[in-house]
Order: sequence, then structure tokens, then C-alpha cells
Amino acid sequence: MTNDVPAISAATLSIESIAALSDTRSSRRQRNAPTINDVAAHAGVSPMTVSRVINGEQVVRAATRAKVDAAIAALNYAPSAAARTLAGGDETRIGLLYSNPSSSYLSEFLVGSLDQASRSSVDLVVEKWDEETSIASVVAHLLRGRIDGVILPPPLCDLDEMVEALGKAGIPAVAVATGRAPSALAAVSIDDRQAAYEMTRHLIALGHSRIGFIKGNPNQTASTRRFEGYVAALTEAGLPVQDELIAQGYFTYRSGLDAAEHILALLDPPTAIFASNDDMAAATVAIAHRSGLDVPGDLTVCGFDDTSLATTIWPELTTIRQPISAMARAAVEVLVRQLKGRRSGDAEAAEHLVLDHALIRRQSDAAPRMRPRLGGR
Repeated sequence: MTNDVPAISAATLSIESIAALSDTRSSRRQRNAPTINDVAAHAGVSPMTVSRVINGEQVVRAATRAKVDAAIAALNYAPSAAARTLAGGDETRIGLLYSNPSSSYLSEFLVGSLDQASRSSVDLVVEKWDEETSIASVVAHLLRGRIDGVILPPPLCDLDEMVEALGKAGIPAVAVATGRAPSALAAVSIDDRQAAYEMTRHLIALGHSRIGFIKGNPNQTASTRRFEGYVAALTEAGLPVQDELIAQGYFTYRSGLDAAEHILALLDPPTAIFASNDDMAAATVAIAHRSGLDVPGDLTVCGFDDTSLATTIWPELTTIRQPISAMARAAVEVLVRQLKGRRSGDAEAAEHLVLDHALIRRQSDAAPRMRPRLGGR
């Protein structure tokens, strides 16, 4: 991490490509973009009135504000940071601080963040953090970069030291996909426990009674909530929770390989495995194929998140759709509202949004076979 340039990971090409594509599209839009004068003429008001609406000033009547908002939408007008500053507004810079091993998850998160940052006319600064960099230096870097607020996707949403350091520095933050949102911190999430409960109930309804489970990284509270949902569904159905069918994963493909290999090596392996994310589910499919097992004929495999990976492997994964891009967009919206409230002196209690999830059925699940498995298993 440097003090002058946002630290965007060079390890994930798709993320850099998305950011570059966004910058290219933005520059093209700007060359023929409507001006504040165009908006004023369309709404039949003065440019100063448009400026006041953009900057959230309360002196504009509701009817006039509605006309300006309609004109902005009709012209697809996006005020530049320089224009906002000259008009008396404050440029807003928000940071996206990430440290996530899943490139599929991170790519979708970045797409949503970039989209909403553009819609909200704020600057988005993407920064990578790793354990080798002290939290104090990260916070100091954000302060030097005039970052007004920070989005914290997993696992940073559950890093108490980071949350505390940002709070002490007076930098508002929004935690995304945390399993336990602190009351004083804004958060956007889904009900991970309920989602995992529904997937496990789905597997039970298919006829599976020996269901393996690959846990997520213990440093994320969502992992605990997903395991709780799995246990609750088994218990409700009168099925035992068997330690031998449960393996520890870390939300990485590699950890999924190890966990699946361990579970499938049992003398009496499960007929279904539910992995806590799509990366580990994809790894489970790979181990099943290597072991001569058909998915889903011999083994049902289900994941969680519904990232692009879920539809790029064969068979395509049955999974829980976590609206990653929508969560990122909502986080930007929540943070922008929070910053506007602080500037106007109307700060409210931290928002806690819970978005909907969905169980998506594809080709990786089926009823258990009633005949011997391939390979004599």
C-alpha cells in the first residue's frame, strides 16, 4: 500500500478489468454529458436551484425538488466532483476496503459498488488490506486520502480491531454480510441462518439423511450462522448432527478440496454435501469426479452465494443466492445517507438492512440413489 495511489490488487485480473472498463465508460460519458445548465433548462429553474438540490439543501420546495430530480433522471445527469465543489458542495470519497480470497465474490461486490458510486456521484477508492499491514497504518492512509466513509465486505466486516480503529478516527463504516451487526455500525446482510436452514431442509425433502457440511472461515460470523441453520434443520427433522460429516473450510477452493476429500473418504460417506460457499462447493464437485462419483447421481452438492462460479462448472450448482451486487449497492447508499446526515446535523441511528435471499435449483442436486454407488462405494 502506498500513500499516493489506491492499492488495487493486481492478483485478480477480473477486478482490474471491471474497474478499467468503468473508468473508460465514465470518460466517454463525460465527453457528451449534460451540464447543470441543461438540467436547469429542462426543469425550468435556475442552475443555483439545481445545485441546491444536488447538495441536499433543505431550502428547496418539495415540488421544485421533484422537478429537478425528474430532469436529472431524464437527462441521466451525473454531477462531477469539481462541479459539486464549485457549487458549494463537498466532494464525497468513500473507500472499499477488501481482503477476500474469493475472486468471484469480490468481482460481483465491486460491480455493485462501482455502479452505485456512479449513481450517487461519489468517488470510490478501492484499497486492499492484508494482515501484514497494521490497522493503524491503514486508517492513517484513509485519513490522508480524505476518505469520508468505508465499506467493509467480509471478512473485514467482522474484524473488531478494524471497526474500532475506524470509529476512533471518526470514519463511518458499513459492514456487509456480517452475521452479527454491532448496534452502532450500519450493516447490510441476509439472514444466513435461515438461508442455510432452507437449503438443508431442501436436501432432507429430496430424501437425504446423511448430509455433509463444509464450514466457512471461523473468522466470519456468517459462517457460524450458516452452520446454525444446518444444525437447526437436521434437529427439526429428527436427524442426528454427526461430527464425522462436518469439515472445516475457509471459503477457499483449496480448503474445499481438503474438506471434501476428508468427508468422502469415510466408510459410509454422505449422499449430499452442503458447502458454505460456491468456491468450496465447486471443489467438492471436483473431488467427487476424481473419485469416480457422478454429481448428482451419486452425490448431491450444494453451495452458497450464487457467484458466477456456480454456473461455470458442470453440473451447475444448486445454491443460495446472496444478492452480492445489490448488497454492495445498498451499502454505498446507506453510507452516503449517513454522511449527508452527519454534514447536515441530522445523524440517525445506524441502519441495519436485511436483503432477501433465494434458493436456486440447478443440476447438482437429486434424490439419493437406492442402488450401490459407482466404484463399489
